[in-house]
Amino acid sequence: MGVRVARQRAQAVTLTDVARLAGVSVATASKALNARGEVAAATRQRVQAAADELKFQPNVLARGLISGNTRTIGLLTDELSAARFTIPVLLGAENALGDEQMSVLLCDARGDAIRRRHYIRTLLARQVDGFIILGDANEVRPSLTRDIPVPVVYVYCESDDPADVSIVADDAGGARLATRHLVSLGRRRVAHITGDHGYRAARDRASAFGAVLRESGLDPVGEPLFGQWSQRWGRHAAAMLLSAHPDVDAIFCGSDQIAYGATETLRDLGRAVPDDVAVVGYDNWEVIAAECRPPLTTVDLNLEQLGAAAVKALFAALDGDPAAGVVRMPTRLIVRESTGVARRS
Repeated sequence: MGVRVARQRAQAVTLTDVARLAGVSVATASKALNARGEVAAATRQRVQAAADELKFQPNVLARGLISGNTRTIGLLTDELSAARFTIPVLLGAENALGDEQMSVLLCDARGDAIRRRHYIRTLLARQVDGFIILGDANEVRPSLTRDIPVPVVYVYCESDDPADVSIVADDAGGARLATRHLVSLGRRRVAHITGDHGYRAARDRASAFGAVLRESGLDPVGEPLFGQWSQRWGRHAAAMLLSAHPDVDAIFCGSDQIAYGATETLRDLGRAVPDDVAVVGYDNWEVIAAECRPPLTTVDLNLEQLGAAAVKALFAALDGDPAAGVVRMPTRLIVRESTGVARRS
């Protein structure tokens, strides 16, 4: 038998080889390896032992014809280049799928409608069991579900069809965490610098920031300053803010990049962080937050958990229990040295 097995290993081992070694029909071997209930336990064990001895790797497409699924998921994104947000979500989804021994087929449409339709057709031709539509900005987007005859879940973007299920980060909740943290430290002159007003995330965070201050009996220092998601804007906005409101004692920033720039301006103008002015960022972008001087307190979006939650929702749909609506996943506050208790004269 050893010579025969060695010869078979040099070739592609087939289900027929497994059936012959186990002394059963090909149909019985197939049923045993696919955990079909009509096979006796002893027979299933004998078939599995033969498959292990031959190092048999099942043909996924053939198994799909038998079981009705291919254990593959199509993951469609529109802008993979925005790796700061899409890659962690993708990793979370991939890890969750790997736990279930499922594979991911990734396609990047790059924001092009023709390319997107092509990839949908291609993935459907590969008989994927479901789709995950991955966004890059937590924004509302047109639903693609009507073009896809298998379950679809949206993650880090919100479908405009309420019948779809969308897994998004809770931007307003993150802003509430940051603002309440500053208020709890005794900060009473709190300002907000954030990114492009055209982003729903920026508007939601600014609205929640103002609401928390008002609930605490405080007024924001000036109006929220909207601009670019950049260190340059953070430096410029912080200079404008201190010129108009020199008594500010805390700044909540809409991104870690903005916060990094703001701390640079504060340092240049002789303001100590956090003794004079506390600073909170958003995103927990480690490469920026950890290198900031001092290291930055910030809101973590838990992006990998978003990806895992999207996979869980997709599995539920595949099991016949689809969800609908928007699921806002909680964020968490990462406290570092850029915030501390306010000093009082």
